[in-house]
Amino acid sequence: LIGLYYSEEKRIAPITITTYQTAYRHVEVLSDKFSLLIVDEVHHLPADKFRIIALKLLAPYRMGLSATPYREDGRHEELFRLMGGIVYYRMLQELQDRGYIAPYRIIPVFVALRPSEAVEYQRLRKEYQRLASGRNVEELLRDSAVGDETAKKALSILNSMKKLVAHSEAKIEAAKRIVEEELLRGSKILVFTQYLSQAEIVAQKLGAPLLSGATPRDKRKLVLEGFKRGRYKVLVMTTVGDEGIDIPDANVGVILSSSGSRRQFIQRLGRLLRPKPGKEAKLYEIIAKNTFEERYYKRLINVDILL
Repeated sequence: LIGLYYSEEKRIAPITITTYQTAYRHVEVLSDKFSLLIVDEVHHLPADKFRIIALKLLAPYRMGLSATPYREDGRHEELFRLMGGIVYYRMLQELQDRGYIAPYRIIPVFVALRPSEAVEYQRLRKEYQRLASGRNVEELLRDSAVGDETAKKALSILNSMKKLVAHSEAKIEAAKRIVEEELLRGSKILVFTQYLSQAEIVAQKLGAPLLSGATPRDKRKLVLEGFKRGRYKVLVMTTVGDEGIDIPDANVGVILSSSGSRRQFIQRLGRLLRPKPGKEAKLYEIIAKNTFEERYYKRLINVDILL
């Protein structure tokens, strides 16, 4: 009745489970086999590569599942063309009231860059503004794709700014303090990072295991099992932990660095919301003052982020 179609196993059955990557690579084989297509984390489907799955599969009935269907790049419009519009929707507050998710708090923690870091940040910012010439990031990406050298340099400098802020000593010290305080309360903690280099530093300082895209599957399984059983109380993760990892009893998250997207923020919050009697989830976001992070945070709280 159920077939698995990924990795070494390729068996088609009335109900067949596959991955985005495998479905894309074998879409010609799968195209005419099914009448119903169900896509989890469907916000990924409009990507240039993955949209081919929806275009070539002939399934007339389609259902997509996502906590974050809307995308900052506007590609949710393409998603709706591929899969249809939203037919079922619930607010987080309603899910909390019904007991489907744990109560939660979002706690911003503001830190200041060290003087030398602040000087370097301002130098990079001025150079970025000069090269960008008023273009936003989407416009720079578009121009870079067609060979605009100033756009490429601007994007490189923007990446340097983000890494400088992410690796700020004050952010790492704040994370260490939060983790130590929460461990005294008996919390189980996930630390989210955007960069592997930052994750490695933090994991070493906290004496915690690290999960990244480079972590072998067997080791990842052992680490997650150790966290669930209480052997580890803290787990440091790169973006590999944003989606698709089931860690039911984590109750505290610490965001050290992010992409600034609403979608990523909600996905990270979602890692903490499995309900449990007496549980309150807390998500700390460590924000460097007078940097792009402060602007990102203000933008998030000025919209209904939890729609």
